[in-house]
This record gives sequence, C-alpha cells and structure tokens, in this order.
Amino acid sequence: MSPESMPHNKDKVEIALCALEHAVGLNLPTYATAQSAGMDLTAALEEALELGPGERALVPTGLSIALPAGFEAQIRPRSGLAINHGVTVLNTPGTIDADYRGEIKVILINHGKDPFTIERGMRIAQMVVERFETVSWNVVDSLEDSERGEGGFGSTGTE
Repeated sequence: MSPESMPHNKDKVEIALCALEHAVGLNLPTYATAQSAGMDLTAALEEALELGPGERALVPTGLSIALPAGFEAQIRPRSGLAINHGVTVLNTPGTIDADYRGEIKVILINHGKDPFTIERGMRIAQMVVERFETVSWNVVDSLEDSERGEGGFGSTGTE
C-alpha cells in the first residue's frame, strides 16, 4: 500500500514488528483500503490445515509485536470467512496486551457444516490497534439513578 493510500490519522503510532522465520514470504499486516480499521493477518502454516465442523485450531501468524504502553491489539473475525464458511475467531475479540512479546496466534473455529481448509498465506483474521484507559475503583455505597436504571438484557427499545 502506498503512503497516499494509508489511512489518514494525524496520530500515527509506530509499532515494532518481528516477522518470525515461518512467516518469510508472507504479507505483513496491511489495511485493505484507506478507510479500513483492521489490518489483515495471514496464516503462517507450513502445510494446509483442515478444520472440521465444530473443530478449533490455534493458527500461527508468524508475527510478534511490541505495542506501546496504553495500547492493545484486538484480533477479530473476517466477515467473509464467517458468512461464506462459518469460520470465525473463537475468543472475539482476542486481546494482545502491550507487554506480550510472543507470536500472535488466532483461535479459529468452524461453525459451518463442511470442513474448511486453511492454507498458508490465507487471510484469517483482522487486527485493530486501539488506545485504552486504565481505571481505579471508587467504591461507593450506592450509584446515582439513571433513566435506564437496572433494566438490561433487551430492556431498551421495548414498550
């Protein structure tokens, strides 16, 4: 992707990325379009992996990253795999913490009726890098009222 087609963001964050030996020849995470939020991750498999209906597998990407403090990377499904094959990321979104330095691996599950083959270099998930806030708890005896109150689990939008 050329610099002109990169997503326009005034606060670009530079992230160290290490391509492991089994990722040689594979694409680095890339944005498919200039307005994409997620970067595609590819499978760094030595040989194809068949995922039967109901089966799950931990699929390597061959990449490790060093996120800055205050950032996380979220691993999310690819909609095309989900709608066309029933294949999705099991722990959605998966979180890569800023202090993790191991290989990024994606837990895929086949919810479809047919076996699905994952090939080397196949786009298997997307990664979104986000800032996050840490919190400290202010323990109180009660909370102030709100319009919603304790209503939940489908309580909004009903008459």
